[in-house]
Amino acid sequence: MSRYIVTMIILLYASVVCPVSATVPSGVNLAKLDNWDIIIAEDASPSENYAAEEFQSYFSQASNIRLPIVSKLEPAMDGQHHIFIGSSSAMRASNVGFSTDEFGEEDFRIIVRDDNIAIAGQSKADTRGTLYGVYTFLEDYAGVRFLTVDHTYVPKIGAWRAVGPLDRFYHPSLRFRWSYYGETNRNPAFATRIRVNTVATDAKLGGKTGLNLINHSFYHYLPSQKYGKEHPEYFALVDGERKLEMGGGGPELCLTNPDVLRIVVNTILDALKKHPSMENVSVSQNDNNKYCRCPRCAVIDEREGTPMGSLLTFVNAVADEVAKEYPDVMIGTLSYWYSRKPPKTIKPRPNVQIQLCSIECCVLHPINDTRCEKNVQFCQDLANWGKMCNKISIWNYNTNFSNYLLPCPNLRVIESNIRYFVANNAIGIFMQAAGNALGAELSDLRNYVMANLLWDPSKSGRKLIDEFLDLHYGRSAEPIRRFINLTHENALASGLHPNCFGRAKDYAVDETINQAGLDAFAEAMKLAENDAVRARVEKASICVYRAAIEPIWYIQDKSSVDSVLAERMRPLVKHFLELCKKYGVTNTSESNSIEAESNRLKRIVGL
Repeated sequence: MSRYIVTMIILLYASVVCPVSATVPSGVNLAKLDNWDIIIAEDASPSENYAAEEFQSYFSQASNIRLPIVSKLEPAMDGQHHIFIGSSSAMRASNVGFSTDEFGEEDFRIIVRDDNIAIAGQSKADTRGTLYGVYTFLEDYAGVRFLTVDHTYVPKIGAWRAVGPLDRFYHPSLRFRWSYYGETNRNPAFATRIRVNTVATDAKLGGKTGLNLINHSFYHYLPSQKYGKEHPEYFALVDGERKLEMGGGGPELCLTNPDVLRIVVNTILDALKKHPSMENVSVSQNDNNKYCRCPRCAVIDEREGTPMGSLLTFVNAVADEVAKEYPDVMIGTLSYWYSRKPPKTIKPRPNVQIQLCSIECCVLHPINDTRCEKNVQFCQDLANWGKMCNKISIWNYNTNFSNYLLPCPNLRVIESNIRYFVANNAIGIFMQAAGNALGAELSDLRNYVMANLLWDPSKSGRKLIDEFLDLHYGRSAEPIRRFINLTHENALASGLHPNCFGRAKDYAVDETINQAGLDAFAEAMKLAENDAVRARVEKASICVYRAAIEPIWYIQDKSSVDSVLAERMRPLVKHFLELCKKYGVTNTSESNSIEAESNRLKRIVGL
């Protein structure tokens, strides 16, 4: 049935059912707002003021109409032709008025009808609803797209852009959203525009969520340098020794030692007194697998069938003590590596948060792909945790941490993974990627897809990818899209199941793929319509030049490279390093800087 027929049926129904005196509400033509204004409260919060300025700025770019921002509605201004941003007495008294008293800190409502618009969330400080509502309005009704830190797509509204009538309320599915890229982490205003709620601290940006990332933390509470000499019994017994020198943050703790419990609880209570806005606290293992095997810890783990037994027993004890003074604060712990499997009988306390980590999983297949053995057990663990805990968050791995710049063909699983986590009642998702770096492989595209899906998991990942490619690369989009599709289809056909650490071959990136990539980006450079697009294409091409020099990437000694290979690699290395410098690439992996690798590569090929 066509949209026209549906509209006519609705209008006919309204004329029959509604009283004769009733009027059908009308929408708004965004192209005809010349005599409109933006109304904010006289005591508007910093984020509401900023929301009004953002609306004013982007709408001006789209329409060439700069709407005045006023904080007092004069009697002569009463009636129509206002955009109310944030909660105010004027908004509540208008024909689009509503109360935001019961809203959450990121909820918002948008009403458009009869020549008025209202966009509002909670009016308290450190809330983001109004600001997020403005960005949503700009995206969904004005076509704005926040693509990268330095590229916001703002289309012209033209002579006609009808909106409404509509009444829309939005409550985000996730309380914690982090697309973990350096481009986001170093740019709080951009992070706010893409609704990543873990970066900004500025009041005008609405602050950030009170939920913290649950991370390795035992070393923070009991550093071995402080306690190890006098109290080695505080630390894990492994192979008959309490080793104090340990990678991954330091030795694990003896979780059945009552003094360890006392020190951790007291440290947390002191922190909460200083930071009362904290909604959760991490009490979690360090980043090694040397957990305590002393008789008291071991008997719990053996009974529960997992080292999570002693860990969760300890976390529950901390949660019980903290709840006496701070009943609403969650005590979070990682379900990671050796602790991923839930215990048989011990259940988390109501104020315990489980952060489940997918580090062992395959990155090429959807997390819920039953044909991927690496992922099946993770899904079973998530299901089992879900039976005993309603405060589960996810730590998902989304890049090749050994090689930030190599093609990593896992763009297509982002949508299905996020939807699966949300469907299993996750309260937050940490999408870990190249968060300590700039210029990682297709980082701008990946960041756009991740952030959008974290904000609204109902969106299409494929459409987001195509949208970004078309808007960011213009006429150059098609060969880049062709290369992305080739790497993904080739990886799936390979039958490989890599995790988030690997070389090119682990992701089915071979000489044929490398050459196809070089050809695709050469074509994209020829098609680019201006210098800005050419620069974007060059930046994106870094991944194919990194793949092309894979034959020498791991070589340390120049004498082991034959002259023919060195000569073939030399121009590719030179161009790769020039691009990295030009576009601010900082790291080649989670632990290696571009500077260190640059010196080695130059030495290997004789540059």
